[in-house]
Amino acid sequence: MSHPIRAKKNLGQHFLNDENIAKKIVDSLLEVDRTTTAVEIGPGTGVLTKYLAAELKQNFFALDIDTDSVPYLKQHYPDIADHVLLEDFLEFDIKKIIPGKFNVIGNFPYNISSQILFKVLDNRNDVDIVVGMFQKEVALRLAEKPGTKTYGIISVLLQTYYDIEYLFTVNENVFTPPPKVKSAVIRLKRNNRKSLSCNEELFTKVVKSTFNQRRKQIRNSIRAVATIDDSLLTPLFQKRPEQLSVEQFIELTNFVESHMRS
Repeated sequence: MSHPIRAKKNLGQHFLNDENIAKKIVDSLLEVDRTTTAVEIGPGTGVLTKYLAAELKQNFFALDIDTDSVPYLKQHYPDIADHVLLEDFLEFDIKKIIPGKFNVIGNFPYNISSQILFKVLDNRNDVDIVVGMFQKEVALRLAEKPGTKTYGIISVLLQTYYDIEYLFTVNENVFTPPPKVKSAVIRLKRNNRKSLSCNEELFTKVVKSTFNQRRKQIRNSIRAVATIDDSLLTPLFQKRPEQLSVEQFIELTNFVESHMRS
């Protein structure tokens, strides 16, 4: 399918051109929540925008940094023209347009997909649902469970606050231009954990430091965070980070904080 807008490599653009998949992505959000304001990131040629605007009307915003895409969308979707913004989601203060909760959806540029999720984490008390297209390898890592090689830092940090579902795989040939990798759509749903029963800053440090030395037992990698007497033992110290669940990382963080040498 030819597009009126040329995909820009520097923006990581691969335009989805399969209407069935586009509708399936939008339905993956709306079947869970069709009342909360949705924010589409990187609408491009509007393949998702069309369905979102039809269903959500003014309860929807699209943000893109492409100076070709935004005027095109404003022209083709005049009813929501004021809701199509030339803004960078990573830098934009979303509270300027949405004072309360919002959901996130998009065929995300792969080069910033992780950054998008870290901003979601920063706004986790306002973002209940995320439905997004990712590189398949990244999607698998995000949804992975403990005990596997692909379970890592971002898996733990996101799963602390979100339940993550791997929805479906998307082949290369439904994009223009086709990416060199397969893609996948995942859905994040906010869980009931409002805060952690541990020092949240230390929790993040523990997760990152242990995975940065993931081949070592935790008793060794934890030294990058804290000095702990070797005589103190916890069964968690004998494990490697990919074996620990979110709850066990919380337990480990509390253990570390209570036994840190002054």
